[in-house]
Amino acid sequence: MKPPFHPNFDRMDALSQERMPFFFIADFLMHRVEVYTIAELCSNEIRISFPKFSHYCSVEPVDSSLNMQAFPETIDDYKKGFRTVQDNLKFGNSYLMNYTRKTEITVDRTLDEIFHLVEAKYKVLYRDMFVFFSPETFIEIAGDRIFTHPMKGTIDASLPNAAEALKNDKKEKAEHYTVVDLLRNDLSMVADDVQLDAFQRIDFIKTRQKDLFAMSSEISGKLKPEFNGKVGSILKTLLPAGSILGAPKKKTLEILLEAEKYDRGFYTGVCGWFDGANLDSCVMIRFMEKEGDKLYFKSGGGITHLSRLEDEYEEMKNKIYVPVP
Repeated sequence: MKPPFHPNFDRMDALSQERMPFFFIADFLMHRVEVYTIAELCSNEIRISFPKFSHYCSVEPVDSSLNMQAFPETIDDYKKGFRTVQDNLKFGNSYLMNYTRKTEITVDRTLDEIFHLVEAKYKVLYRDMFVFFSPETFIEIAGDRIFTHPMKGTIDASLPNAAEALKNDKKEKAEHYTVVDLLRNDLSMVADDVQLDAFQRIDFIKTRQKDLFAMSSEISGKLKPEFNGKVGSILKTLLPAGSILGAPKKKTLEILLEAEKYDRGFYTGVCGWFDGANLDSCVMIRFMEKEGDKLYFKSGGGITHLSRLEDEYEEMKNKIYVPVP
């Protein structure tokens, strides 16, 4: 199901071998892959805030008030695609699928204001078309080492013993184990000596709507010699990101396209910053996008054969949030 590789992967290889800094952004299906040097960023309306890189003009401070309303589909509508996913899981066509939906929302702020208001590890505003505020790293490259940080499993932090409940929940554990195995295998395509450095780490996420705990792990390896200095080659080998697709990738993608019946676009794609030596990249989740005169929030979660319809429907809705202090 992968399309012919976009020529901008080759451009990324060329730039990284020249040690030329660049920003890239790729949609979920790799139909659109854009690459910008610093000079090119200056002529495009893209605002970026990464842990070690930012690109945006300063703005006048605005108050942090934000009112958002979500109008999620009914559980019966959600169930149609969910059943397609679960039927295929039971038939053995996949063993994990990240099923996503889009929800109409209204919000009393512009996308530009939201970009400046939110607190997130990664945030990008793309030409007043979409904004995202992601907590999830895709891959990092430092020297000849590559790291990935799969994030799977969330829970309402206000629940009794929420962190322990998340770590010990049978379905959440199965989902997390599966993603870790998938990404460990993915990383082994571009790296040797792949190892699990941290497992089931619990992170706290504060939001205006509710506080959440999220579960993540860390995997690392040493880049194979043929991938050293070739960011584009690494990305086209690893994409689409396993944590927001599932496994096995090819069949799972076919099933999700049938079940979701909407175009994810840049949602669950990846973007990243290469500083001339090292790479930091993220999965584009927590995603708000304009379509005509309407605004949508895209969200979802991992589905296994253990998943319950009601729980997954609630998780999809829980992830419709804006992390404003």
